Amino acid sequence: METESPFLPVLTLIIPSFVSLLILFTGKRRPNLREFWTLAGSFAMFFSVWSMLDSVLKGRSLEYHLAFIYPDLSFSLKVDVFGMIFALLSSFLWMVVSVYSIGYMRGLNEQNQTRFFFCFAIAILGAAGVALSGNLITLYMFYEILTLSTYPLVSHKENREAIKAGRKYLVYLIGSSVFILLAMGITYHLAGTLDFVPGGLFDRGDNNGVLRFLFLLFVIGFGVKAGIMPIHEWLPSAMVAPTPVSALLHAVAVVKAGVFCVLRVILYVFGPEMVVNLGIWFFFAFFVSLTVIFANIIAINQDNLKRRLAFSTINNLAIIILGATLLTPDAMKGAYLHMFFHGFMKITLFMCAGAIYVKTHKELISEMEGIGRQMPITMAAFTVGALGLFGIPPVCGFISKWYLCMGAAKTEGIIFLLVFLLSALLDGVYFIPIIYSAFFKEVKGGRSIKGEADLSIVIPIVTTGVFSLLLTFFPDFFFRVYTLSDMAVKIVRGG
Repeated sequence: METESPFLPVLTLIIPSFVSLLILFTGKRRPNLREFWTLAGSFAMFFSVWSMLDSVLKGRSLEYHLAFIYPDLSFSLKVDVFGMIFALLSSFLWMVVSVYSIGYMRGLNEQNQTRFFFCFAIAILGAAGVALSGNLITLYMFYEILTLSTYPLVSHKENREAIKAGRKYLVYLIGSSVFILLAMGITYHLAGTLDFVPGGLFDRGDNNGVLRFLFLLFVIGFGVKAGIMPIHEWLPSAMVAPTPVSALLHAVAVVKAGVFCVLRVILYVFGPEMVVNLGIWFFFAFFVSLTVIFANIIAINQDNLKRRLAFSTINNLAIIILGATLLTPDAMKGAYLHMFFHGFMKITLFMCAGAIYVKTHKELISEMEGIGRQMPITMAAFTVGALGLFGIPPVCGFISKWYLCMGAAKTEGIIFLLVFLLSALLDGVYFIPIIYSAFFKEVKGGRSIKGEADLSIVIPIVTTGVFSLLLTFFPDFFFRVYTLSDMAVKIVRGG
């Protein structure tokens, strides 16, 4: 790819940094101004990212070196095709969640709102930095910024349960960083670089045992944030956080950053050919398949709506990783698409759960009988997101799951096609009863008080729900994600 060195990648990261300071200095004395900075910053950051899209589509890689720490090692930003997919997702959904967060936090009169919006901006800085990193050391720096900035969000309520969840969050994610650091050191020793290279860094040699061990280190290090079982437990525990935080964790930033990093390792550190030569693709795919199935089985037994959605997230993250691990063009394209589409569908579901809580203070699925009659717009959007996650048209999840299934059918292990199909079936098992109960059962107590949450909550829900439908019929609409995914596959496979 042709390389340019514009300032736009740096500007993209300056915006949330500057906004976080404005939020902090404004404080709770002027809440309207504080929230204006949040909205203005989110819109500015998205258009900064979007303005780079045309260059990437023309095959140009935008690169900027922040600082050299060694002759051939630097903190650098690089906007490639894969990074653009994640950057577009996280920056666009920051706009949506910013509007939603204002309505949610005000609707519940939450405490420490300045700290909340400050940490939110820093978290988006971390996510954008991960997307735009040109090498492992830069990615690691922003990865840790994302981890540390989301800890106060997980512990936001400051009660015993929230503090415990926050500590668990830190133990899991900071602990996993040790594995990443060790893996980076071994990578630099073997390859002499930490830069991302489509198709991988390593040449064929006699270090197969070391490379297998290195792959394991990376999987443990980044797999924690990606929710791979059995190192996933922090994720459902973090559901004690306010719903906008849950949306941030599951759709915008944290777990998506984990999946993004795992895919970076598979496709840009090792590369498809090396993964096959090492004989690890089948074993890793089988291991991830266990997460796909068991996460869905556990989700079925969750009565708390956010916890059920949390295990659904674990399942879908594993589906994305599994698609990339299968290494066929269709499966890889399905993985890229599902990473993007899942963000829209899952954030819709979490925002619906938050709207229900703001309006009714109900969190348990067993208490939500007839809620679709009380909040028809909210539950219609919930239905769209749920149908998409188990691959039912006309929601965009159908497209990504179609490619995943087509890719799995072309591998030697046809069992992975069955994994995708079983996963979709189990999605239906725990989503359809919620939809049926919401629309076709009577409200307990015989009373149904109609009314949606505030418009600042409903509008973001409708927005992501509509995009979940539009992206089915126009997958290249606005974001050009279909073309980007196609390009990413060809670049990685050397086509």
